[in-house]
Amino acid sequence: MAHILHTPSLAHFKLPAIDNEPMKSYAPGSVERQKLEQAIKDMRAAEAAEVPVVINGEKILSGATAQQHNPSEHKSVVCNYHEADASLIKKAIDGALEAKPRWEAMPFNDRAAIFLKAADLISTKYRYKLMAATMLGQGKNAWQAEIDAAAELCDFFRFGAKYAEEMYQQQPPKNAPGVWNRSEYRALEGFVFAVSPFNFTAIGGNLAGAPALMGNVVLWKPSPGAVYSNYIVYQILEEAGLPAGVIQFVPGPAEDICDVVLGHPEFASLHFTGSTHVFRKLWKQIGNNIENYKSYPRIVGETGGKNYHMLHPSLDADGVRQAALQTVRGAFEFQGQKCSACSRAYVPASLFPDFKKHIVAETNKIKQGPVQDFENFLGPVINKFAFDKIKGYIDYAATNDDCEIVAGGKYDDSEGYFIKPTVIVTKDKDTKTLKEEIFGPVVTIYVYEDADFEATCKLISDSTQYALTGALFARDREAIVAGSNLLRNTAGNFYINDKCTGAIVGQQPFGGARGSGTNDKAGSWSLLVRFVSARSVKENFVEIDGFEYPSNQI
Repeated sequence: MAHILHTPSLAHFKLPAIDNEPMKSYAPGSVERQKLEQAIKDMRAAEAAEVPVVINGEKILSGATAQQHNPSEHKSVVCNYHEADASLIKKAIDGALEAKPRWEAMPFNDRAAIFLKAADLISTKYRYKLMAATMLGQGKNAWQAEIDAAAELCDFFRFGAKYAEEMYQQQPPKNAPGVWNRSEYRALEGFVFAVSPFNFTAIGGNLAGAPALMGNVVLWKPSPGAVYSNYIVYQILEEAGLPAGVIQFVPGPAEDICDVVLGHPEFASLHFTGSTHVFRKLWKQIGNNIENYKSYPRIVGETGGKNYHMLHPSLDADGVRQAALQTVRGAFEFQGQKCSACSRAYVPASLFPDFKKHIVAETNKIKQGPVQDFENFLGPVINKFAFDKIKGYIDYAATNDDCEIVAGGKYDDSEGYFIKPTVIVTKDKDTKTLKEEIFGPVVTIYVYEDADFEATCKLISDSTQYALTGALFARDREAIVAGSNLLRNTAGNFYINDKCTGAIVGQQPFGGARGSGTNDKAGSWSLLVRFVSARSVKENFVEIDGFEYPSNQI
């Protein structure tokens, strides 16, 4: 093994001031709109990108290829990507473990500098390319792409460095005479496996980036629906100075990759965002291999949701309208393809006529179409599988006597995977569109009697396995206090008089419990804690005269 060079740390450095990335508006005629439109035009005119497997900095064309399609125009290919097989995954693991000692030994300020530079590259040089790839590849409109691929990804990298700096500063408050106590936050032994979803480019960057920032090496398996944007993020990190082998970029068949990764004795952690079903399957697979691992793996996951808006009878007319507007945005932004999207609403009978009037009218105003046409609020769902699944729930409601579709209910996949934003009203509190995750532009309303507020809060808590996000709309402060307490365990992110989506790094750490994940709060220090293994160090400066205690003296 080559000699490991330990670079001396000659000073403690303070990071630059960290703040949220300023959002651009993309208003008509604005410079940023012109630049984004040009980036989209150039990307659509170019041939489909070719994305390699990247191991130890080497771009590998495996020959086993798959395609990522544009969901707005599903005949259009965004990229052709090469897939890793079992032998390449083994090579990636070996290479990552070889890179680990040098990376872990690199001073924190140098590791942080890579991610801070990557954030600046995203916010400037690559902003519009990364957004265009997110829009065309993942079906986001300009605003949603700005929130995700630009602002949130910058925030993850910058605030990650800030929280890591604060963590390293946490040291024992007491030292006995002649003793110096200190805490060391080591990277995990082995490697981290990051499995990222299609719906947020930023989540892909954070799933791989957060463990790497803390000195870990990572195998990053991107979603087939987000390969191109995720590869651009990888290239940005590379340009920012990330050493070869620290993050291995390995698209490919999920089961084949997982079998090799989870069977390896150096597997140290799973960092996952995706479906509850898949997460539980991987957890079981890890459990079945537990005797084979060097350490107990850290399992960190953010999974499904069945998120709610709860309206209290104390709302006035303006409050009802606001709740309806927030529900439209929370349910239908990015076609409901957010784990936090509002999927069910509970409305008191006295407010329902007004609420229904507003939500139907506003939903019917929504423009839908290809993402390159900026006036469209809604784009496509991600692929044929998602289209068919969501269509099935709409068809179920259309034929169920207890359900009424009051807006939307139509769909068309002739050119892109377009599903009209759909509002269902049900008389059955157990209807499956109120209980099962749909992950599409469908919201179901249940009308409850005004006197049954507390019982309906209990219904919200008991009717699904999920506990990710939720919102309470009320005017009366006592109702807000009561509802907040009754709904305490229904959501890891709880909103008062606001929609249940839109958590911002540095403002609302994100994550849920129950079937929604391990609630390790992406965008906070608590996530980073999961990717370090603390060592307590005690150094003694004073000799002792003997082994006996003072109490042993006669």
